[in-house]
Amino acid sequence: MRLSLTLIVALVLSAVGVQAQQLPSNPDPNKCYVRCVTPDVYTTETVRIQTRPAYKSLSVVPATYKTVTERVLVKEGYKRYEFVPATFRTESISYQSQAPGETMTVTAATFTDATERVLIKPETSKWESTAYEGCESDDPNDCQVLCYRTYDAEYRTIPVQRLAADAGSSRSGTAARTSTYTKEVVATPAQVREIDIDPVYETITKSVIDQPATVNTTTVPAQYTEITKEVLTSKGGLTSYEEIDCELTSYNVLPINYASGSAALTSAARQVVDDRLLSLLRERPNIRIQINAHTSSVGSAGGNQALSERRAKGVADYLVSRGINRSRLVTRGYGESQLKNRCADGVNCSEAEHAVNRRTEFRVLNMDM
Repeated sequence: MRLSLTLIVALVLSAVGVQAQQLPSNPDPNKCYVRCVTPDVYTTETVRIQTRPAYKSLSVVPATYKTVTERVLVKEGYKRYEFVPATFRTESISYQSQAPGETMTVTAATFTDATERVLIKPETSKWESTAYEGCESDDPNDCQVLCYRTYDAEYRTIPVQRLAADAGSSRSGTAARTSTYTKEVVATPAQVREIDIDPVYETITKSVIDQPATVNTTTVPAQYTEITKEVLTSKGGLTSYEEIDCELTSYNVLPINYASGSAALTSAARQVVDDRLLSLLRERPNIRIQINAHTSSVGSAGGNQALSERRAKGVADYLVSRGINRSRLVTRGYGESQLKNRCADGVNCSEAEHAVNRRTEFRVLNMDM
């Protein structure tokens, strides 16, 4: 925003440690000043970093073989035995085929038929109740007739057999019997003849090691990469006031156009940044700037927020690539949270109306902000 001289003086006088003589003694009307602190000065150094150490690579040299022949025993010598069977002659032999003995005669037992009467259910007595016809009471217990009855025992007649005469036996003698059989007896005994069998040999071919396997060792050199880093060469911190165009203390729109959903700067956009921001930062090495990015409500709020943050950071990254210290840059992404017109979610707007909300802005900051 545009600050009046009186407001600037009041802010300066109220600040701790700031003296009024730092401001111009006779400032021109409608002039604006920013309080600047001289920045730290950095130099860029290139550092070589080892990304992978040196190591050994091992490779195997296979063994080599040669072919040789060898006479080997495939079947051992042995003794074979030949069997000569025995010869036989026949003889007749008498024997007792049945010894003398006796026979036995068995007489079976005899039975007579009879019956037997068996009690299967004894005599019983018990109380029995029946309903009384014509009872006028509603209680069933008042309408019962109790009788004590006796039931006769029950019997069953079963047919049975009784022993008339038990079984018996008698013995009688039998004479012995003889018979004959033939058998073969050895006429000449069997014999075994011993025969020697020679061993069997064959010639085989086989591969044997000529040179054993070995391992070759190769040293793979380490790998490095180079990175650049900023090294503090002198410490800043001195406070001064610099006259600045009052318009630069309010938000100024940068005419940057992006492809849909992209944060990449086109060549035309980079030229705008060079003309509006890079030249200012180089001319005024003590000032800081804030870069804001906004989107329209088209798309999701979360996606628009992330996109605006990438776009603001993309401008800052480009300035850093042109030699501006990142500590002099502040970035903010606001997504669709600060629309400049009515085109919020759910409102039907033209593309031109949405384009008003797609903007990138900057302003000059006091160093203590």
